[in-house]
Amino acid sequence: MDVGNTADRHIAFYIGSLKKGGAERVFVNLAAYFLSRGYRVTMVTQYRRENEFELPKGAARVISDITEEESGGRLGNIWRRYAKLRRIFREIKADVVLSTFGKNNINTILANAFLPTRAVVSVVADPREEYRDGVLRFLAKSLFYFADGVVMQTREGVAFFPKWVQKRCVILKNSLNPVFVRPRYEGERRQDIVAVGRMDENKNQKMILDAFVRIAERFPDSRLFLYGDGELRETLTKQAHASGLSDRIFLPGAVNDVADRIQRAYLFVLSSYTEGMPNTLIEAMSLGLACISTDCPCGGPRDLIEDGVNGFLVPVGDTDALAVRMEELLADPERAQRIGKEAARLQEAYRPERVNGEWEAYFARIVGGKWT
Repeated sequence: MDVGNTADRHIAFYIGSLKKGGAERVFVNLAAYFLSRGYRVTMVTQYRRENEFELPKGAARVISDITEEESGGRLGNIWRRYAKLRRIFREIKADVVLSTFGKNNINTILANAFLPTRAVVSVVADPREEYRDGVLRFLAKSLFYFADGVVMQTREGVAFFPKWVQKRCVILKNSLNPVFVRPRYEGERRQDIVAVGRMDENKNQKMILDAFVRIAERFPDSRLFLYGDGELRETLTKQAHASGLSDRIFLPGAVNDVADRIQRAYLFVLSSYTEGMPNTLIEAMSLGLACISTDCPCGGPRDLIEDGVNGFLVPVGDTDALAVRMEELLADPERAQRIGKEAARLQEAYRPERVNGEWEAYFARIVGGKWT
């Protein structure tokens, strides 16, 4: 995309912190892209956490939370946080600000009211979960009308909002992590089943472990690798030992070389109760793995997978259905290969240069004449 001189164009991002998660990674990747294009970039975060993504060189960072010295009573602090955030946006004078997650979106709309900065909010999870609280749900369905843009990830997510908000919605992809942009591995594959994600109740890795135990005897060469960390890792480890298959079930924790570890795997499984647009599923499909996913709200897997063509969808929480699909693919390597090859076609649509260009064009439309 040729947009001419970008040196005087300023984009801000607003998010809780840069802790290592999907939305945070998307924001850091977008910041790196716009910096590479010559834009000024400011990352506004409420907090600074340990184990965060590193900001690309050249990006400014501002912490918006009130300090201990600024703090007062509980109700007063709500006003102080809002006032400080508004002051930050007024002072940095960004052309456009992109926010994400629950209250952050509400605060972005309010804090930029009557300022020249264009406010764009994004919903990355199931909006029914992200705005579960009645007050927040009311505010989202009302205030999103006053945002300059609303970025969604799935068609089902758009349908959550009333018609007057839907008119402001656009579905934009998250760009593929560049390490997953590689040719599909075409060699022999051991029957390894892999999953990647935080180990919590929502990701429901227990479902994968239970399904594997049911089919393990029929496929003695198969192994299960559950990558990730979280509060349920210890519980899942104990379950693996209790199954008598601890020599075939592995929980390596969070790793930095996921693409290298899973690219030769036989099968990828996503077992979540809810997802927005799951990055791990996009990454596994882009590598050309045969994939099985729960058909979870708010419809991300359904938007990615054509059931039986480039992957399989199973009902949420249905361990029996998952075990059946795993058996079918393990018993039929040729079918698994065909499905994996179809899945790999997804890589082209999610290439960083393509997706980032779509975000750039969208921001240009939001800002309008100032960027022409």
